[in-house]
Amino acid sequence: MFRSRRTPRGSGVFLEMDAAKAQARAQGMEVVDLSIGASDLPPPPEALKALKEAVDDPSTYGYCLKSGTLPLLEAAVAWYARRYGLELDPKREALVLIGSQEGLAHLLLAVADPGDGLLMCEVAYPSYFGAAQVAGLETHLMPLGKDLLPDLWAVPEGVARRARALLLNYPNNPTAALASGEFFAEALAFCRRYDLLLIHDNPYLDQALEPTPSPLALPGGRERVVELFSFSKSYHLAGFRLGFALGNAEAIASLEALKAPIDFNPYLGVQRMGMAALQIPEERLRADAQTWARRREAMVEALAQQGWEVSLPRAGMYLWARLPPGCPLDDLSFTKELVASTGVALAPGRAFGPGGVGHVRFALVHPEEVLCQSAQRIGAFIRRWG
Repeated sequence: MFRSRRTPRGSGVFLEMDAAKAQARAQGMEVVDLSIGASDLPPPPEALKALKEAVDDPSTYGYCLKSGTLPLLEAAVAWYARRYGLELDPKREALVLIGSQEGLAHLLLAVADPGDGLLMCEVAYPSYFGAAQVAGLETHLMPLGKDLLPDLWAVPEGVARRARALLLNYPNNPTAALASGEFFAEALAFCRRYDLLLIHDNPYLDQALEPTPSPLALPGGRERVVELFSFSKSYHLAGFRLGFALGNAEAIASLEALKAPIDFNPYLGVQRMGMAALQIPEERLRADAQTWARRREAMVEALAQQGWEVSLPRAGMYLWARLPPGCPLDDLSFTKELVASTGVALAPGRAFGPGGVGHVRFALVHPEEVLCQSAQRIGAFIRRWG
């Protein structure tokens, strides 16, 4: 009998939560799902219009080879130049992805060999752990310190020298933390010392009220950074699976070579949709950032009224919180009992790595009034221990 030898870390936790939500619905409970970070905001009409028009264009129906992606790549590097002031070569320093999650998994396979080291935070998006496992990499998990950033120079010398890449993600999922330009400059200095590729997963850049830095645009970034971008969060197009990678030409070429026998490129209509999205004025994106900010503030205040003090982040669509004082449950039991009792679903922190144990993540993917009502339900639940 065939037996699979690999189960990605965190997958069992999400399966348990999915079953808990299904059971709550089966018992007639109205579930408010704050466990999945799927934006509820509407996509740009221009992007949907471009997709609809493409559906009626027979020239979009076939396979899309590399040359067919050039218009989107040109749009992507032009967008990056407007945003960060660095002009890249669309043919050598850019590649279309089927979402940044796919891009990261294939990038690790492309630039590292089994047994190589990967430096990453002990709290991270769950797919990072699975991607590293599939690539056969030895992960060194860095604890989060001040401002929820890792202390890179605390990595043991021998571990750093055996590593192939450093993986970062700011604005961060799940913690919603921000990193400064100074931090990224320090990360680049660290990577230069140990000859590492700096991989920066950057899907949340438009969910901050202030401009967020890009390590690729810093001095020396072009030589050792690959940055991954997605249309899922900025433009609310998660289901269409589209992204792009920018950065080091050698790493991009390796990624392209690895992807070639695995997949074709996204449907041309989806690429045209992406091109239209990249033309959206930044002031409209800032309006969405204000929506996330209002939701963060509303939920933090509503939870405080229920006796649960949660830190207010400066960016993102998430809140990251320790379990409430006096809670006798672990984070997985807490989230399962919470959805069973109240219908409010949160993500258990352990799904985001060993540093997440004892925490939960709120995805603020409902209007403020729904979030405040959910906080009241949560308050009734946690007061049972008072």
